[in-house]
Amino acid sequence: MSTTQSERLRGLLEPLVSAADLDLEEIEVSRAGRRRQLRIIVDSDQGATLDACAELSRAISEKLDETDAMGDDEYVLEVSSPGADRPLTEHRHYARAVGRLVKFQLHEGGELVARVLTVDDEGLDLEVPGVKGRKPTARRVAFDEITKARVEIEFNRKDQTKEEEA
Repeated sequence: MSTTQSERLRGLLEPLVSAADLDLEEIEVSRAGRRRQLRIIVDSDQGATLDACAELSRAISEKLDETDAMGDDEYVLEVSSPGADRPLTEHRHYARAVGRLVKFQLHEGGELVARVLTVDDEGLDLEVPGVKGRKPTARRVAFDEITKARVEIEFNRKDQTKEEEA
């Protein structure tokens, strides 16, 4: 997708997404056979529900029909929330990951898996799990130390199970 088309779509769609109390995370136009696919990724602090995505999809479809932003070619519109494995790139992504286990790639070349405890303007306070019966340790990581970060999927978190049983 050209930068001009991306900027135009973002300018056109951002007000609709904001009006739905969502954040516009990504716009992607790709080819799917003869058709193009317009994929809009949205999120919020509470997550993007299926109903919110469906309602937003209708509003975006109407807006695109009123304009020539997608040209005359056929396209498929998809409005969804980001997957669980999406990279953390914005401050708000880290804030939404509080309490979650995250895998970090650090500039110093190391890899770190830790639970996000707090987030501020400079970085993160983390809890690094203990290994082989050792207690967890605290660690501070500045945003400029992070090359990549992604939430780790946890299927059976022990402290979560204890809370659910109580």
